[in-house]
Amino acid sequence: MDLWLFLLPAGAMALLVGGLIALGFLRGAEAREDAATAGDAPKREMQVYTAQLREIERDLARGTVSAEEAGRLRTEIGRRLLEADRAERVTIARAPASMRRLGLAFIPLSLVIAALVYWQAGAPGYADMPLAQRHAEAAAQRAARPSQAELEAAWAVNPQRPPEVEPDGEFAALLARLREVLETRPLDLEGHRLLARNEANVGNLAAAAAAQARVVELQGAEVPLADQVMLAELMVLAAGGVVSPEAEQVLERVLRSDPTNGLARYYTGLMFAQTGRPDLTFRLWRGLLDDSRPDAPWVPHLRATLPDLAQIAGVRYQLPPPEAAGARGPSAADMQAAMELEPEERAAMIGGMVEGLAARLGASGGPAEDWARLIAALGVLGEHDRARAIWAEAQRLFADQPEGLARIQAAAAGAGVAN
Repeated sequence: MDLWLFLLPAGAMALLVGGLIALGFLRGAEAREDAATAGDAPKREMQVYTAQLREIERDLARGTVSAEEAGRLRTEIGRRLLEADRAERVTIARAPASMRRLGLAFIPLSLVIAALVYWQAGAPGYADMPLAQRHAEAAAQRAARPSQAELEAAWAVNPQRPPEVEPDGEFAALLARLREVLETRPLDLEGHRLLARNEANVGNLAAAAAAQARVVELQGAEVPLADQVMLAELMVLAAGGVVSPEAEQVLERVLRSDPTNGLARYYTGLMFAQTGRPDLTFRLWRGLLDDSRPDAPWVPHLRATLPDLAQIAGVRYQLPPPEAAGARGPSAADMQAAMELEPEERAAMIGGMVEGLAARLGASGGPAEDWARLIAALGVLGEHDRARAIWAEAQRLFADQPEGLARIQAAAAGAGVAN
């Protein structure tokens, strides 16, 4: 039924357009015939005007008109004669009947070709996909993901999986010995940490992820954030780049502890892309690119992917300049560290980050916290005129966003430029 709801109006529009084109061919032929018939009128007018000129010469010879009057009449009749001659020269070439028939025959042929091309390259019968339905299907897809163990098993037999590194005899013996020892010493934290690192070095990522999971488990609530991040990455790599439900849980724990963690944000965005929500991937990765330093390992992939994600998400987006990548400006920690430096070193450190942030905001804009951060940093640098100008620009841009404007105003007040 959905297919006919598309085909019927589409076919009707195609026939209507074809009929209008055919009508143009037929009316064009009639217009050419009318023009050809009307083409004899200028010739008759020219004959009349020529006869009138001869009559003027005879009247002048008989003395019935003066020379002045004869000149005026010659000028008027000559003008009319030129207009008639110009009209006679403007002719419309009539196309041969064979060409008109060929043009008319091409109309149904083009409609048939268009239908065949759509049937081959299009999506006939593709059902409507309302946004709510797509989001529901994405949620179902996310819930139905294979487990970490299933993904690891599938990746282990995948022909695209890189081969494991063959260690030399001594290293292989040491690694085998380490495995044996840890079977009898399950509480050896450093041993499991060493095992995870060495299993990853030889490409045995599933075993590395299992050892790192033990590292995290042994430390309980006191586990460092770096160990959790490493576990999440090893799990994703062991699953062939797919974020499993178990890996997602680790990423959620990381982000609860540190919402700005770059690797966790990257893999969370990857998870949304793998489960039918590229719009959420775009939001996460856009902010991640803004926050990342240019040499961050995920930046090249983000810059290559974000334009396509923006198109899918229906967002107008322009990549910031490469030199401005990650130019969020100095954070509170950066500012605290800068206070311990010499004045010249402090100015150089903060100034470099400020210029990157200013370049990005000037090129593609940014959230209110970025504008607030820039104004605050300029205040630290003593560039009050520049901070005042940016505060004035921010008032214009965030006039309809009271919360964001209030945040920027607080930064401007701290920099002494709010008034």
